[in-house]
Amino acid sequence: MKIFVTGISTDVGKTIASSIIVESLEADYWKPIQAGDLDHSDTYKVKSRISNSKSQFFSNSYALNTAASPHLAAEIDRITINLKEIHEPKTENHLVIEGAGGIFVPLNENETIIDLIQPDYKIIVVSRHYLGSINHTLLTIEAIQNRGFQVAGIIFSGSENKSTESLILNKTEIKCIGRIDEEPYFDQNVIKEYADLFRDNLLNL
Repeated sequence: MKIFVTGISTDVGKTIASSIIVESLEADYWKPIQAGDLDHSDTYKVKSRISNSKSQFFSNSYALNTAASPHLAAEIDRITINLKEIHEPKTENHLVIEGAGGIFVPLNENETIIDLIQPDYKIIVVSRHYLGSINHTLLTIEAIQNRGFQVAGIIFSGSENKSTESLILNKTEIKCIGRIDEEPYFDQNVIKEYADLFRDNLLNL
């Protein structure tokens, strides 16, 4: 199973969600594009939270120096992101692929994160409650569906808002994989607890 993790915006909890999914399925992890924070990258963060010994972590196709939209970070590095140079790693294991920001974050003048999604990917959308998040969640899901893909599940991240979550689930009829509370910290033990909670729903995608 290949799972593509995207979010309704930046900083909504994609990397924490990816950590939980990786631990839950003992899956491999790949972030095709990392922009900025190369010494403490998302791959490093996920790896540091995983306690199983099976998961493998694949190198970024593009590791850009500036914390910015990938198209701008690439421009600053004097390169252009070419989707033909982004090759999915080969593995017999489950693979978790983490996007960058939301689905329309630009990679170059013509392509965005959604162009990384392949037909065999199961897409999980991470939604976090804030003013405007219902709109952002519904727009994200509709845009994915308009490309001919299905959203396999939603993970809610952050402080619970039952009204928002209920409306989104009723409106979209998409399965909720689980919710990640506002924890004081996320270490291996906390990630493992969530992994155990989410496992059945992930295996039934």
